[in-house]
Parts: sequence; C-alpha cells; structure tokens
Amino acid sequence: MASLKDLRNRIASVKATQKITKAMQMVAAAKLRRAELAAAAARPYAERMERVLANLASSMRDAPGAPQLLAGTGEDRRHLLVVMTADRGLAGGFNASIARLARDEARRLIAEGKEVRFLCVGRKGADILRRQFPGKIDDVISLREVKTLGYSTANEIGERIIREYQDGGFDVATLFFSKFRSVVSQIPTAQQVIPAQIPEATGEDQLNGAIYEYEPSEEEILEVLLPKNVSIQIFKGLLENAASEQGARMSAMDNATRNAGEMIKKLSLQYNRTRQAQITKELIEIISGAEAL
Repeated sequence: MASLKDLRNRIASVKATQKITKAMQMVAAAKLRRAELAAAAARPYAERMERVLANLASSMRDAPGAPQLLAGTGEDRRHLLVVMTADRGLAGGFNASIARLARDEARRLIAEGKEVRFLCVGRKGADILRRQFPGKIDDVISLREVKTLGYSTANEIGERIIREYQDGGFDVATLFFSKFRSVVSQIPTAQQVIPAQIPEATGEDQLNGAIYEYEPSEEEILEVLLPKNVSIQIFKGLLENAASEQGARMSAMDNATRNAGEMIKKLSLQYNRTRQAQITKELIEIISGAEAL
C-alpha cells in the first residue's frame, strides 16, 4: 500500500496536470472561435470557384488542347498524397484519423500496383506515416513557425505541387484533411485536386440555360484559374484543419480535466482511508501499551 507521502505527491501531481489541461482547454476554446469563423468564411469562395470552373470546363473536359491540370497526364500510375495534419499533439484522434485515411488509400493504391509518394504538411502525420511507409515521404512542411495562417502559405504549397506535376513527378494529387463540423465532430476528408475533379454544372450555375461569352477565351481563363484553384482548395483544407485541431484539442483537454478530477477524488478518498487506518492503528498501540502498564 502506498504511504501517505506517496499519495500526497500523486494528488499534487494530478492537480498540477489538471491545471495544465484546463488552461489548454481555455486556450483552444479561444482559438477555436477565430479558426471556425475563418473556415466558414473560406467555404463559399472555394465552392463558388468550383462552380465557375464547372461552367468553364463543361465543354473542355475531354476536348483536345484542354489544360493539363484539367485533363491530366492520361495516366493513373503515380500518386502524390498531400497529408495535412498538425505540428502538435494532445488533440485526441485528430492527427491519427487523417493519417489513417491516407494510409488506407495508400495501401489500396499499392495493392493495385501504383506508385505512392507523400507530402506531409504538419509533423504529426509524417511521424505516423514514416513508420508504415519508410522512404515514401518526399518532404515534411512544418507550419509551427507560421504565426497567421494566410493564403500565401497555401499558395506556396500549391505552387510547389504544380511545379512537381509539370516536371512529371506524379499523375494524381489528393489532399487529406479534416473537415470541421463541430467541437466533437471532425470528418477526415480526401479531395483530389490534380487533375481537377470539377462537378458537373447545375441548372443554377447555368442560369436556366443562359449562354456565357468569355473574354478572353475559356482556355486562357482556365490556365489562370486552375492553378489558383489548387491553392484555394489547399487553403480551405488548412483552415478546416485549424478549426478541427482546436475543436479536437478542446474536447480532449476537457475529457482530461474531468478524468483528472475523478482521479483526485479517488486518491483523496484513498489518502483519507489510509490516514484513518494509520491513526486507528496508533490509537490501538497506545491503548494496548497503557493497558499493559
């Protein structure tokens, strides 16, 4: 049985941990609000970009001379998986769920005889995947030093991916991130960005059959918009990830704080019982000694 000193030390240690988890929960709650607003503001722009591209690409998807970012290389052999996670842990299953989705997709592609490479945005995803796919991680991009997550960060990543694609490094690029739904619900998501997976134009997009005339030509507009779309989708994924990370961390730290409170109660009860037993034993020894005299 643990001594009273050991129990006191354990109670003090758990209380210190509880203070840390409570502070982390409050910090995550403060950051979550800003991150959630940023993610919500980015969604309409990204969705509207896809709708504009759907109108432009509807007649050019399989046409000769279509931009390579739309038509693809004509092959489906080499895949680049862009896995976006956090640089920090203590966020529940946030990082693991994204890495698991990427891992399952990689295993499926490898089983089909295709080549798979990883570009990890965030160190936690790289730490998980490196153990299972040694030698297949091209690079790890850390965002730890980025104070404010802006479009310029996503644009740098997008331009790098496009350069590698134009140099023949891969045929298909897929983003993996976590879509924020609520504090307790984040959805791991895979989205192909190269070649662009553009939905078919709907009646709403076509303005009930109205005819568009583009100036300059559709080809020239797509040459500008398709690379921008890659950066926009990456930016959306980063913002969704930022909100999901804070939501997951807030939930995880709340659970940790409650668990610490329950452990303190159990240890305090054990401490009081041990102390009571020790006092009772000492009283018995004193009474027994007095009677012996």
